[in-house]
Amino acid sequence: MIRLGSPLRVVVGLSGGVDSAVTAWLLKQQGHDVLGIFMKNWEGDDNSTYCSSNEDFLDAAAVADVIGIDIEHVNFSADYKDRVFANFVREYSSGRTPNPDILCNAEIKFKAFLDHALCLGADKIATGHYARVRWNEQTHRHELLKGIDTTKDQSYFLYRLNQAQLSKTMFPVGDLLKMDVRRIAQEIGLPNALKKDSTGICFIGERPFRDFLSRYIAKERGPIKNDKGHTIGEHLGLSFYTLGQRQGLGIGGLKAQGEQRGGGHHAPWFVARKDIINNTLWVVQGHEHPWLLSEQLQADQASWVAGSVPDANTLTAKTRYRQNEADCVLSGISDTGFVLNFAKAQWAVTPGQSAVLYNGDVCLGGGIIESTHSDQNESE
Repeated sequence: MIRLGSPLRVVVGLSGGVDSAVTAWLLKQQGHDVLGIFMKNWEGDDNSTYCSSNEDFLDAAAVADVIGIDIEHVNFSADYKDRVFANFVREYSSGRTPNPDILCNAEIKFKAFLDHALCLGADKIATGHYARVRWNEQTHRHELLKGIDTTKDQSYFLYRLNQAQLSKTMFPVGDLLKMDVRRIAQEIGLPNALKKDSTGICFIGERPFRDFLSRYIAKERGPIKNDKGHTIGEHLGLSFYTLGQRQGLGIGGLKAQGEQRGGGHHAPWFVARKDIINNTLWVVQGHEHPWLLSEQLQADQASWVAGSVPDANTLTAKTRYRQNEADCVLSGISDTGFVLNFAKAQWAVTPGQSAVLYNGDVCLGGGIIESTHSDQNESE
């Protein structure tokens, strides 16, 4: 294991999962003074079968005991509610589909948590994210790199981090494959070595998404229309659907009317557009329907890791996490936004999600998707 110079005081975000546990162990092995912090970011239904916060803390405490480090329990739920959850509700209420995990990283894990760690005398903070930080001697800037394990890379969720945040951050497992992290955890006897990875949004857990969202957003039913303008069903409220959605539309067995599109009468239906003004949900049949494809997008709230717009024009980008990067050209740059033009049309580009740009392994930054080229074509 490579030592990182003189020992540092490193505060590790211990989530109760295996990645942060191995992170803490690696740093301890490197000779650093390690302190674990368990972040409580959500409260209100801790006794619910869907909330694992209490169980996660017990796992984190057990890990700290095995590694031989102290752990503190810190409540950031008020910050989370103001900085992340309020935005989540506001975005869904406006018909967009936000990614709260990205905002949580920028506002909680690498802001509120970082500030708290610095008050404790930390030189650095560390998390179990699959990403890397590198100092570029030529540009004199910190770079955010993809994790070595391409199947677990989480740089997409970290694109809003700035130079000050990256200068204080370590991602030890970013240099490892997930299988090696599991192996290390088992070899050193960590109690959560085989614990299942958490999925979904932290405050929702495994509960039905619509049930949770309906607590905060009123249901306003309206028509579901196909690309011919025919009403073929009724939606529960536009906020409860996202572009590209296939399940839960209530029209699964319905045949297409008139001309076939994308694969026959019984081809699956997909959400293609959300008309907020007329409270109408537009759906189409076939995965490759033109309404689902966009050659261009416009993004706002731009955030660049280096602190300035990338020099290169031809880059790659993702418009959702589980997606291959696509060649694109960055243009239309303003103080707050940009335009991306893709060499190949992208599927179900969704306002509220993030478009994240890359130059090879380097994550350059990105922005929140505002609109797409296909949005300019009005439904008849």
